[in-house]
Amino acid sequence: MTEQDDRQTSIPPYLFITDSGLKTSWELQGQPWRTETEIDQKRQQFLAERRRIIPDIPKGIYPFRAPDLDEKNPCIKLNRADIEWLLATHENSRGPINWEDKSQRKRQGLDLRGANLSGEDLHDLPLACTKGGLADPHWDDVTDDTQWNIAKKEKESMAGVCMQEANLLGAQLQGANLSGANLTRAGFVGAQLQEAALKRANLTGAFLTGAKLQGADLWEAQLQGADLRGAQSDGVNLEKATLSDEQYGTVLLADIRWGDVNLAVVDWTSVKKLGDEQLARRTKSDDSYRDAVRANHQLAVALRNQGLNEEADRFDYRAQVLQRKVYWNQITWSPGQLVQSLGKWLFSAILAAFTGYGYKPQRCFSWYIIFLLFFTLLHMMVGARVGHPQTFPNALAVSIQSLHGRIFSFQSSDPQTWLNTAEAFVGLFIEAIVVAVIIHRILGK
Repeated sequence: MTEQDDRQTSIPPYLFITDSGLKTSWELQGQPWRTETEIDQKRQQFLAERRRIIPDIPKGIYPFRAPDLDEKNPCIKLNRADIEWLLATHENSRGPINWEDKSQRKRQGLDLRGANLSGEDLHDLPLACTKGGLADPHWDDVTDDTQWNIAKKEKESMAGVCMQEANLLGAQLQGANLSGANLTRAGFVGAQLQEAALKRANLTGAFLTGAKLQGADLWEAQLQGADLRGAQSDGVNLEKATLSDEQYGTVLLADIRWGDVNLAVVDWTSVKKLGDEQLARRTKSDDSYRDAVRANHQLAVALRNQGLNEEADRFDYRAQVLQRKVYWNQITWSPGQLVQSLGKWLFSAILAAFTGYGYKPQRCFSWYIIFLLFFTLLHMMVGARVGHPQTFPNALAVSIQSLHGRIFSFQSSDPQTWLNTAEAFVGLFIEAIVVAVIIHRILGK
C-alpha cells in the first residue's frame, strides 16, 4: 500500500498518556477534561502575555502568531498542557464555554489564531467558540492591502490555526471559528462541530467519522479524502466545497445523515467516484464494497429528492457496478449455492453489458444494430450458398422480420429457417433485457 493510500485507510496513531491519580485530582477540581500536569510559572507568564496581545489583521499579528519573535516560524507551538491551562484560566478563571448552557454561547472563546497545534492530542477538550480563523466581518472588511502587500487569503492563512494531524476525537468545537485553518488529516471522530465556521478550512484527509456537524459552515472547505462516514450534517453549508482531487481522492460518505443539506450547491461533476469506492478497490474487502454500494445509493436518493436526477443516476450506476462485484465475491462453488450465486452475478453482468443498468440505453441500441447487421450478412451468405442470393436491402428486411416476427421452426432442414429461428431467439432476448431494465429502474427508484 502506498503512502497516499494509507492516508485514507488508517487514522494516525495517537498517544494517550493518562495518570489515574492526576485525573482524579482534576476531576475533584471540576476540570475532568484535563489530563496533563500544570505548566510551570515561566510558561504561564509567557502564555498570559501572549493572550493580552491585541490582534492586528493587516500586519498578521495574533496572540499566538509572533513574526516579531521568529520571522521564519511565526506560529507559536502549543501543546495540550498549554491549552488546558488557557482553558482553565480563560476569562479570569471562569473557564471554558459550556455550549449546553445557551446563556454562555455569547461568550468569547479562546483566541488561538496563529497557533501551531500540529500532531497534538486534544481529545475531549471543551473548545466551544474557539477563535481559530478570521470571522466573517473581518474577512469581508479585509481588502488586498497595498500598504502591507498581503492578499486576502494570505491574511486568512496567518490567522488560521494549524491542527494538521491533531487528535480532536470527541472535542467540543460547537460554534468554533476555524475558517482557513489547516486541518489536514486531523481526527474529528465523534467531535461536536455544531454551528462551527469551517469556511475555506483545509480538511484534506480529515477523519470526521460520526462527527456532529449540524449547522457547520463548510463554504469553500477542502474535503478531499476526508472521512465523513456516519456524520450528522443537518444544515451544513457545502457551497463551493471541494470534495475530490487526484492527490487525495474523494470524500467518504457512507451513512452520512444529509438532513436538509443543500446538495445543489456542490459541483458533483468533479466527483467521478466516491472515496468509499476508492477505498473498496484498494482494500478488496467485501465489507468495503458493501459500504461503497450503500454510500452511492444513499447519495443518489438524497440527490434525487432534491431534483438532481442526472447526478443521482451517475451514483446509482456506480452502486450497481459495485453490487456486481459484491455478487462475484459471494460466488461459492458448492453444488447447492453455485447456480444461485453465479446467476445473480451473470444477470447483473448482462444488464451492464447491454444497457448499463438502464442508465446507458445507447448500449442496447448499439447491440441491436450489431445483431441486425450480423444476421443480415448471414442471410446473404446462406442465401448465396443455397442458390437464393439476396441483396443487402432484402437481407436486412428479412433480418428485421426474423428479429421481431418470432419465426420459430425446429423441424425444417432448411438452413434459412434455422437462421430465422436463431435470430428470433436473439430478438426475444433483447426485448426481455429491455423489459428487465425498465422494471429494474422502476423498482430501483
